[in-house]
Amino acid sequence: QVQLVESGGGLVQPGGSLRLSCAASLSIFSTYRMGWYRQAPGKERELVASITSSRITNYADSVKGRFIISRDDVKNTVYLQMNSLKPEDTAVYYCNAARYGPVNNYWGQGTQVTVSS
Repeated sequence: QVQLVESGGGLVQPGGSLRLSCAASLSIFSTYRMGWYRQAPGKERELVASITSSRITNYADSVKGRFIISRDDVKNTVYLQMNSLKPEDTAVYYCNAARYGPVNNYWGQGTQVTVSS
């Protein structure tokens, strides 16, 4: 069974930083597009950042210049470095693994990030 486990969430003050990690049990991790999504109360889940197997990255406009996504294909882990955090970044952050040939889509359980003074 595929398992994605997020860690690194917590409470941080505005302007602070956090680094999220997602450890994946995927047998062919390097072939997956990895992403971080977040869902705030009363809002839809949104894509925050993604990184392809060839390390092409994509970011939501709201986090460009502040967040950095990276992956380690040896450790089967994807990271999200979050800098200059704002209260509006408060959400549950979910790790996602997606592949399209064949189609697969997996989710972690999420980790809470709260930005507050």
